[in-house]
This record gives sequence, structure tokens and C-alpha cells, in this order.
Amino acid sequence: MLDLLDYRRQVAENYRRVREQGSAHAYEQFRRERDILFRTHSQSALDDEQKAAFKGLHYAPYDPAFCVTAKVDTNVEPVVYEFDLEGDGHNVIRQFAQVSFDLPTGSGTLGLFWVTGYGGGVFLPFGDATNKHTTYGAGRYLYDTIKGADLGAGRDEILLDFNYAYHPSCYYNPRWVCPLAPYQNRLNFPINAGELLMEV
Repeated sequence: MLDLLDYRRQVAENYRRVREQGSAHAYEQFRRERDILFRTHSQSALDDEQKAAFKGLHYAPYDPAFCVTAKVDTNVEPVVYEFDLEGDGHNVIRQFAQVSFDLPTGSGTLGLFWVTGYGGGVFLPFGDATNKHTTYGAGRYLYDTIKGADLGAGRDEILLDFNYAYHPSCYYNPRWVCPLAPYQNRLNFPINAGELLMEV
């Protein structure tokens, strides 16, 4: 448990720098720190064999056009998804809002979800047209505030910097089971930013 606590603290610290320094300025340091966690930490998504061969995560170059601030629209139906995660038991996420945005490659709307349970947290998974080509086929995450992935938000807006989109743990190793992007959060255009498939 203490290892997991330490891992989450380091993840949260990495995102704190992004919020304080500005996402474009913090990008390279964020990537370096994430690589260190993946290569060295006991709570890494990688197993020991993968760590030994690890050469670093692969990202698209930072593109400010894929960083937008979106208004949070809470006038939505509270859609609920339930799933079981090995080791974490039964989980429920409930849509509490949605965000609409314009990017160079298309315009879209994504649901924002609240992870129910003690404390709760914002969860934003999404899929796009890069899946199965340059990114994981099941999609990526942008927010998971329970685990420290928090780019920043105000009372009625949220930062959507897709340069920080990342793969869920189940991409790296089948021992992980992850909640995936629901159908409503699958975009029909590419988001050419963020983490890409690992180079082998």
C-alpha cells in the first residue's frame, strides 16, 4: 500500500507542475518523470522483464492546437456504467457533465464521468480515429483525478490538453484490467497528440 501511495504522490506531483508551469512548458519534464516511474517504480504498469527492455514512452510532438479550455455543461442525463476490476472490485462511473470543443482535426463532445465511492473523482476516457493505428485500440485517458491525473479546471470549465492523453495500464500488460471509453466518448476524427504506441 505504501508503494502505491508513493506512486500516486509522484503522479500527482507531475501533474501539479503541469498546472503551475503551464502545460506547454512542463511537457518535456512531465515525459521524463513519467518514463522514470515506468522504468523504476514497483507500481509501474510494466513487469520486470518489460522494465529491463524499456526505452521510454512514445509521444507526438507537443502541439498547442490540441490544447483547449472547454465549458462544462452539467445539463446531461446521468448515464451510469458499471464494471468489475480485478483487485478493485465493483466500480460505477456516472456522467455528470459534458464538454464540447474544436480541434484542427474536428469538433466533438465528450462526457465527463464521476467515479462513485468515497471521495470520488473525475474520469475522462476517450477514443478517436487514431485507435488501432497510432494509439491503443481501446482508447486513451485524459483525466483520472483519483490517481492524480488532473490538468486543471475552474468551477465551470476544464482544460483539455490532449497532448497529455495517455494509455490505460491494460495497454502495457494484460495483467491489468481497465475501464474503457464508452461508446458516447468515441470520436470519429483523429486526435494527433499525446501518447502513441510504443516503439519496438
